[in-house]
Amino acid sequence: MTATAYHLHNHVHGSPDDTVSLTYDARLLRRKRLVAKSGEPFLVDLPQTTSVNAGDTFVLEDGRQFQVVAADEPLMKVTGDLVRLAWHVGNRHAPCAMLQDALVVQREKVMRAMLEQLGAVVTDFDGPFNPEGGAYGHGRTMGHDHSHAHAH
Repeated sequence: MTATAYHLHNHVHGSPDDTVSLTYDARLLRRKRLVAKSGEPFLVDLPQTTSVNAGDTFVLEDGRQFQVVAADEPLMKVTGDLVRLAWHVGNRHAPCAMLQDALVVQREKVMRAMLEQLGAVVTDFDGPFNPEGGAYGHGRTMGHDHSHAHAH
């Protein structure tokens, strides 16, 4: 029988019993079957669609804690006039991680073309993606209407 996680906490109490590795897009969920690092399947059944962050913890019905890890995914490191480039990325409501000397966005050919046309140097790499939150530093940026979640 598959265990079910009905609760999500933003930290682990003690050490996690297992981990589950998810990409940024896979961390937007409500009800889904996931597989922990150990190979154990479990069902996430949250009351509403939730943006899950790396470090959050699913608490299973039996009390075990499975911590979320950001999976490696195809990304682009963007350097250049960061203020101007960040404005254009934000204007497209694209998730973006902001480093001291670069922006990080998901790898996508139309975004790459726009950034390069604006004079950015774009370098591909694979790694965990933890972009900035939405308005006021929490939640996802999901288009112009922020009253509901969009399917990806």
